[in-house]
Amino acid sequence: MSDILHFTKRGQGAPLMLIMGLGADGSVWEEHVKTYEKHFTCYLIDNRGIGESPITAGPYTTAIMADDVAALMYAEGIAQAHVAGLSMGGAIAQELALRHPAKVDRLVLVSTWAKCDNYMKRVFGHFKDMRAKVGLDEFMQLLLLWIWTPDWMEAHDDDMAQACLDAAANENPQPQAGFNGQCDACINHDAVERLSQITQPTLITVGTLDIFTPLACSEFLHAHIPGSQLQLFTKSGHVHHWEELEAFNTATTNFLLGE
Repeated sequence: MSDILHFTKRGQGAPLMLIMGLGADGSVWEEHVKTYEKHFTCYLIDNRGIGESPITAGPYTTAIMADDVAALMYAEGIAQAHVAGLSMGGAIAQELALRHPAKVDRLVLVSTWAKCDNYMKRVFGHFKDMRAKVGLDEFMQLLLLWIWTPDWMEAHDDDMAQACLDAAANENPQPQAGFNGQCDACINHDAVERLSQITQPTLITVGTLDIFTPLACSEFLHAHIPGSQLQLFTKSGHVHHWEELEAFNTATTNFLLGE
């Protein structure tokens, strides 16, 4: 196990590093790993600042967090792996592909961005402020409104209410310092001038109704990463990987298998 990051390992086959987004630990990949583990050895990673990984002093950057993943790979003797990153995890995955290119085989970037504009910076800044001021259930309510579509929330109102109750009952929530550090990493991520250096086969997925990391963010990545593929999920938003779970799992698995 890496001295830096905690992870769980599932499945058999080529290694697949799964890098989660802001405020979530590696276990949130569970419904995807049920598919991925049939083909890959999956590493469900707790990023710096959450779960059982260290809550280190700041600053956090996506470059530092990418180096964390690379250190885990070195410690586990993984010469090269597929990499999938969601939202903040996608920003980390970009840095991993840029800073440690030999370590990355195929790359999946989900609901992510190359650089925050002022809109996104304000969103992350607001998240930091509100999480520090309100209860965890109230903050969860705020977050749900950003990442799910109205149609999904209408159809799953009981699930949304339960998510807020679960947040309030969490006996080991992410410390505010870890959340702030991750938000700062998101705010300061900037790969704009280096995207053309990403030469690994890359699939970019996005929900066209995403208000958190809007479609234009993924279109920019697609335009600047040579040979990349862009797949749109037209019924969903930031968490299109949940709202269209089966289609997402199929598309990403086929890409990672080179099919």
